[in-house]
Amino acid sequence: MTVTTINPSPEKTTQRVVLSNISWQTYESLLAEAGDKRSSRFLYSQGVLEIIMPSDLHETVNCLLKQFVTTLSDELKLKRKGFGSTTLNREDLKQGAEPDSCFYIQNVDRIRGRKINLSIDPPPDLIIEVDLTSPSTNRFSIYKNLGVPEIWRYVGQTVQFFQLQNGEYASCEYSGAFPIVSSGIINQFLQMAETEDDTTIIDALRVWVRQQLRSPDNEQ
Repeated sequence: MTVTTINPSPEKTTQRVVLSNISWQTYESLLAEAGDKRSSRFLYSQGVLEIIMPSDLHETVNCLLKQFVTTLSDELKLKRKGFGSTTLNREDLKQGAEPDSCFYIQNVDRIRGRKINLSIDPPPDLIIEVDLTSPSTNRFSIYKNLGVPEIWRYVGQTVQFFQLQNGEYASCEYSGAFPIVSSGIINQFLQMAETEDDTTIIDALRVWVRQQLRSPDNEQ
């Protein structure tokens, strides 16, 4: 087993440890020993295990983006099931990941209970990934193999939308889960976090959605 520790810069405290030559059985054992009540994220692909310990800033951004998804689904009257950073893995692919957040929206009626088994269940419809010090591009290949249709990726203080098209992730202006929402709009509300509290931001998002729904272009 090879261990690589990636030290963060002083101003960014997200930490990563990469372990090589890890069997699937060892990966599952480590997951079981770590338990569900932890802040770290596990990423496994073909024998390489990456363990990420998110920073406070990472979790703050993730929390706000989760509130965006919750607010949008509420205002648009869409069913939703959130699974947080639950483990998404498939032994047949020897791959697994724990997103910062994930949601079922379009396929919410196909998920029974609160456990996901990707051998029989569809993958989450929407995943959130926050990149402050560790790029999520290696996670994209796992999500692609798992069939995740949409990813919101926060990087460089902005959010980018990606949708799975013809077997690859393509950058998109509008969300597949929320077709009236563009990445530009999400970034406008994210910028408010520099000066406003979360409640003010979410209230402003609700107002915006209701304005869109009243627009003549959205009338039936």
